[in-house]
Amino acid sequence: MPLDQAEAIVLRTFPVGEQDKLVVLFCRDKGILRGVAKGARKFGNRFGSSLEPLTHVRAFYYEKERRELVTVSQCDILQSFFDTQRDYRTACTLAYFAELVEEFIPSRAQEEVVFRLLLSTLKAVQAGGDTGLLSRYYEAWFLQTSGLLPDFRTCRRCRKKLEAGGWLSPKMDGTYCSDCAPLRKEPVPAAIGSFLEWAQKNPPPGMCGPAFPAAELAAIGRTFQVLITFHLEREPKSLQFLKS
Repeated sequence: MPLDQAEAIVLRTFPVGEQDKLVVLFCRDKGILRGVAKGARKFGNRFGSSLEPLTHVRAFYYEKERRELVTVSQCDILQSFFDTQRDYRTACTLAYFAELVEEFIPSRAQEEVVFRLLLSTLKAVQAGGDTGLLSRYYEAWFLQTSGLLPDFRTCRRCRKKLEAGGWLSPKMDGTYCSDCAPLRKEPVPAAIGSFLEWAQKNPPPGMCGPAFPAAELAAIGRTFQVLITFHLEREPKSLQFLKS
C-alpha cells in the first residue's frame, strides 16, 4: 500500500475499538477524509496532540481500494490552536466552524476556498480577533462559497433596493421589501449589506478588527443562522451550545 499525505485540519475525533480513534480530516486538496488512527488512545502514542480538534497538520495515511476509511499512520503539527480553545465560548465557536464544514462539504470533494477560509479564521481567532465578528465573517463566506447566500441588495419581486432591510423569502432564496413580502417571518437587517461589502474586501481580522455594533452583528448572525438551519434541515449542535 503506497503512503499518501495531505495538508489537513482535524475536524473531530472519537473513540473506536479499545485503542484507536476515528479521525475526520478536512484536506486542502482532497476534501473530507475519514480514517482510523490505530493506537491513538494508547498512553504515549505516536500521535501526541496532533489529533486535537482544529489542529492544522500534515497527515500521512494508507488507502485501500473500495474502502471508505483510510488508515492514518502519522500526523505532523503545522499549527496548533489548542490554547485558543481554553475559553469555553471560543471552543464552541470553533466547533461550530468545524461542524459546518463536515455537514455541508461532501466527502472527497475538493474545497480549497473553504479550507483557506477555515484556516485563516482560526488564525484570526488565535491572534485575538473578536469571535462574534469572526463568526459572522465565517458564516457569510461559508454561505457564499456554498451557493446559499441570497441577494440582500434588491427585492426579489419589485427589484427595489433594500436600503432599510427586508424579509427572507419562504424558500430562503431571496429577499423581499416590506411591500412585497408574502410572509414577514424572518427579517433581514439593513446593516447586512454593508457588512457583506466589508467582508468581501477584507481578510478575517485579528485584534484590530472594525467596530461593528454588537446589536447589528447579532441581527446579522440571526439571518445567517436561519439560512444555515434551513439548508441543513436542523440547527447545528454546536450552535445550540453557543446560544445557551
